[in-house]
Amino acid sequence: MLDAIAAQRAAGRAPPPGLSELVCEWGRIGCIGFGGPPAHIALLRELCVTRRDWLSDHEFEDAIAATNLLPGPASTQLAIYCAWRLRGITGAIVGGLSFIVPGLILILALAALFLASSPPTWVLGAGAGSGAAVAAVALQAAASLAPASWRRAATRSRWALYALAGGSSAATMGVWLVLVLLACGAIEVTLRRAQPNHGAAGVHAAPLLAAAVAATGGLLALSWVAFKVGALSYGGGFVIIPLMQHDAVDTYHWMTDGQFLNAVALGQVTPGPVVHTIAVVGYAAAGLGGGLLAATIAFAPSFSFVLIGAERFDRLRANPTVRAFLDGTGPAAIGAIAGAAIPLALALTETWQFAVLATAVLALFALRRGVVLTLVAAGAAGAVASAFGAPLPR
Repeated sequence: MLDAIAAQRAAGRAPPPGLSELVCEWGRIGCIGFGGPPAHIALLRELCVTRRDWLSDHEFEDAIAATNLLPGPASTQLAIYCAWRLRGITGAIVGGLSFIVPGLILILALAALFLASSPPTWVLGAGAGSGAAVAAVALQAAASLAPASWRRAATRSRWALYALAGGSSAATMGVWLVLVLLACGAIEVTLRRAQPNHGAAGVHAAPLLAAAVAATGGLLALSWVAFKVGALSYGGGFVIIPLMQHDAVDTYHWMTDGQFLNAVALGQVTPGPVVHTIAVVGYAAAGLGGGLLAATIAFAPSFSFVLIGAERFDRLRANPTVRAFLDGTGPAAIGAIAGAAIPLALALTETWQFAVLATAVLALFALRRGVVLTLVAAGAAGAVASAFGAPLPR
């Protein structure tokens, strides 16, 4: 790390920031980072490349490429990695926490409001309205990812099959989604005749064992759900939503369908990564402690991936087996994000919610409005509808 700092100074770039400055700048992005990964990437680029000259354009592009190879919330990993480039392990931990914590505090406060035993009627209406738009947001997320992935596809017929597999599993059997994603990656590796990795069976068997243990419920189940969100979400946080919905609503009954839609909406309208949604699930399962536990477990893999593997990212990007695996999981993840729209839409119960959903589709696709604005408008429409006596989801 000292060599990297010395090279930075030799190249004539600005000296790296102190830890207090790192807290302020990464914390600022954590407070204003509405809009998901595109907004986070733009803010980090403006800070590190344009305004402070801490990283070159080439270094920042390499950072994006490297973190996109990893499962989990890519923009969070990018924030951690950029902080690592500047201040080493300590900087990665400090910068990552500064980026994550502001949104986590806000979403837990909103979870307490929306999941209260007797919330005000306008809160229920706002939640039902914003939740109604979530299926449209899932479609928009998939549509934004698909073109670049399609252009990179080695074989487009297989790309389509992987996307179909991911979409079908997300729409019909969310509990098996992670296995479908891993299977698509493994199939692509096999088809390219990559050398088998005998250690992979142990890695894949571990989640199955954990799933069996987690079937007992309680904090162990919550820990397993949070781990899947943080460590197995190829394609970002949205891909894990159908699995979270199955676990939180159908398997463990921590939430109703309506409350889960609220959780996803809160993850979108608060700053920071959509993975913050797991904190709302944890709050529903075990109160404030459950929310903090779920968030800690969900974000721990991001720190681990960067702290353990940052110095090896260049080799990872060049590894043909890794590239083949990602060429299988990537399309499947995009399909899963689109497929998640089906169970999310089926969770709606009131006629007026479908009207809000249709309006959200129009706003996102035809009018090109932002996700945050669309969800806030949908929430406002729900609050107004409840004030005029519209029926609310049970």
